[in-house]
Amino acid sequence: MVSFGKKLKERQVQEWQEYYINYKLMKKKLKQYANHSQAVVLDRRFVLKDFSRMLDNQIEKIVLFLLEQQGALASRISELNEQKESLQEEPDIAKINELREAYQAVGRDLLKLLYFVEINAIGLRKILKKFDKRFGYKFTDYYVKTRANHPYSQLQQVFKHVGLGAVVGAISRNLADLQDRQGSYLSIYDQPSLPLQDPVVDSMQAAVDRLSHSTNFLNFMAQHALIMQEELPTPVEEEVDDQRYHFMSLLLNLANTFLYMVNTYIIVPTADDYSMSLGAAATACGIVIGAMAVAQIFSSVYFSAWSNRSYFRPLIFSSIVLFIGNVMYALAYDLKSISVLLIGRLFCGFGSARAVNRRYISDCVPLKIRMQASAGFVSASALGMACGPALAGVLQTNFKIYKITFNKETLPGWLMAISWLVYLIWLWYSFKEPVRDTEKHNVPQESKAEPDSLEKGVVEPLLLKSLENQQDEDEQEDEDEEASEDSHQPANSIAAAYRLLTPSVKVQLLIYFMLKYAMEILLSESSVVTTYYFSWSTGTVAIFLACLGLTVLPVNLVVGSYISNMFEDRQILLASEIMVCIGIVLSFNVIIPYSVPQYVCSGLLLFVAAEVLEGVNLSLLSRVMSSRLSRGTYNGGLLSTEAGTIARVIADATITLAGYLGESMLLNVTLLPSLFICAVSILATFWTYNSLY
Repeated sequence: MVSFGKKLKERQVQEWQEYYINYKLMKKKLKQYANHSQAVVLDRRFVLKDFSRMLDNQIEKIVLFLLEQQGALASRISELNEQKESLQEEPDIAKINELREAYQAVGRDLLKLLYFVEINAIGLRKILKKFDKRFGYKFTDYYVKTRANHPYSQLQQVFKHVGLGAVVGAISRNLADLQDRQGSYLSIYDQPSLPLQDPVVDSMQAAVDRLSHSTNFLNFMAQHALIMQEELPTPVEEEVDDQRYHFMSLLLNLANTFLYMVNTYIIVPTADDYSMSLGAAATACGIVIGAMAVAQIFSSVYFSAWSNRSYFRPLIFSSIVLFIGNVMYALAYDLKSISVLLIGRLFCGFGSARAVNRRYISDCVPLKIRMQASAGFVSASALGMACGPALAGVLQTNFKIYKITFNKETLPGWLMAISWLVYLIWLWYSFKEPVRDTEKHNVPQESKAEPDSLEKGVVEPLLLKSLENQQDEDEQEDEDEEASEDSHQPANSIAAAYRLLTPSVKVQLLIYFMLKYAMEILLSESSVVTTYYFSWSTGTVAIFLACLGLTVLPVNLVVGSYISNMFEDRQILLASEIMVCIGIVLSFNVIIPYSVPQYVCSGLLLFVAAEVLEGVNLSLLSRVMSSRLSRGTYNGGLLSTEAGTIARVIADATITLAGYLGESMLLNVTLLPSLFICAVSILATFWTYNSLY
C-alpha cells in the first residue's frame, strides 16, 4: 500500500490543493527538529510552541476554506428552496426532476467536501502520532486538550464537522419532499426511520458516519465486537460492499453466533452432575467446560484462514461438527464414558465459526449498516449467554427411548444437536456466497468502463493523479519510512501480528485475558461452589447464571449512552479494573459461614464490572491496533479471541487442578490467580498510560 502522503496527493480535489493539510511540510519540520536535536539540545518548549503554531495555521487554513464552501453550498440550497416553493403553487413534473437533480448535484459537491474534511482529519492524527513517536513527548494529549475545549476552538470544526450535518439534513429533507409520497403529509422528521431511496443521500450519510467520533450505545456495542475496518474507504469500495451484502446471510451468521454461545453455556449448570455420573469428581466440570475452549484455540485460526476463500463452506462444516459433537456429548451418559463426553466437547470447539461471523460482517456488510451488524453480533452473543443456562434450568426431566436416556445431563446435548441440524438445513437453502475479490477482478473491462453519475461526480475528482512526476530525496525517504510503518498489508503469521502490537495494545490484550479468566472462574465453578456452600439445585444455578447474562445489554446501554459521554475511556477502564478487583476480593471465603448474599453480590459486581471493562477495553483496542490487523487471517479480532480463549482454558484447568485440594478449598484457590492477574493488569494500565499520555 502507498503511504499517506502519496494517498493524500491522489485523493485531492485538484482545485482545492492549496487548502489541504501540508503534510509534506510538517514531516520536513519534524525531520529538522530531529537533525537539530542531534547537533544541539533544542528547548522542549520552543519545539512545542513552534510546532503548535504550525498546526494552528494549518487547521485555520482548512477551517476557513471549509466555512467558505459550506456558505456556498448553503446559498445554492437557499436558491433551490425558492424554486421549490414556486413549484408547489404550479407543479411541473419536468421542473421537479430538474430540481431533484440540482439538489443531488449539491449533495455530490458536499460529498467531496466531506472527503476533504476526512482526509485532513486523518492527516492531523497521523502527524500528531508521528511527533509523539519521534520525540517521546506527550504532544497529542497537550495539543488536543488545549484546543478542543477552547471557546474559539477550530479543531472541533475538523474532528466534529460542525455545521456539515445541517447541510446534509437540508439536502436530505428537500430530496425527501420531492419524492412521490403518495399523498402523505409526513416529513423525514415525523418518520426518521423511513428510508430515503437516493444514492447521494446514502453516500453522504456513510461519509458522515465515518467522520463521526461521538460515542453512543450502538457504536459502543459495535466496538465491543472488535470488527475493524479500513481507515479511509472509497465510494468504489462501498459499492462493492453493497454488491456483497445479503441480509439472510447476515442473519445466518448472527444465528450461528447465538447458537454457539447457547451451546457453550447450556452445560454449565449440569456439568458437575454429569461428571459425577460418569465416575469423575465434580471439579472435573472444569475440563468438560474448558475442552470446548481448547479446541477453539485452533479452530479460530483455520476458520479465519478458510474465510479468505469462502464463508458458506466453513459454516456448513461448523454446523456438521457441532451436530456430531453434541450427539457424542449426549450419548456419553449411556456409554458411561468420560472420554466420549470430552471428545464431544472438543468437537463442539472445533466447530466454532465466530472468526467467520466476524469476517463476514467486516468484509461483506456495507459500511452504512456495519455498526448495526456489529452491535447485532454482540447482542446475539449476550442473548445466547443468557439463554444457555436458562434452557438448562427448564430441561429438568428424565425418561428413556430405546435405551437412550433423556435427562437434565443429556438433554442439553440433544437440544443443541437438533438446533444445529435445523440451522444446517436453513443455511443450505438460504445462504448466498458473496462475490470474492478474485471474481471481481475477472470481470471484463467493458462492464465497468462507464461509471454511474455519482461515481463520475465524486470518485474521479478524488482520484486525480498529481502532476508532479519527481520527488526530492528527502520526501522519498520520508514516504518509504511511512510506507513501512503504515502499510496495510495484512500480517501473514501470528509472529508477524505480534510484532505489530505496541505496548499499549499488549496491555489491552492482558486486560482482556484477565477479565475473561475472572469471568470463566465465576461461571464455570458456580455449580460446584453453590452446591457445596448453599445446596443449590440445578434450576437455581441456571437462574443465577441467566440473570448474570441478562445484565450484559442493559450495562452496555448505560455505559455506551451515558457514562462514556461523561468520562474518558481510560478513566472508565481503570475504574472497571478496580471494581473487578474489589469483586474478586469480596468473593473470598474469609467469613464463616459463607453466605448467599455475599456470593451473589460479589459475583454480580465482578461480572458487571468485567462486562463494562470488556466493552471499554475492546473500544480502545479497536482504535490503537495497527490497521494492518484489520484484514487477513491474523487480524485483530483473531488475536483478541485467542487471548480470551486461552484465558478460559487456563481458568477451567485451574478449577480442575484446584479440585484435588478438595471442594472446601476450591473457591479461594481459584480466586487467588484472578486477584494476582487483576493486580498486574492494573499496574500495567497505570504504567502504560503514564508513559504514553
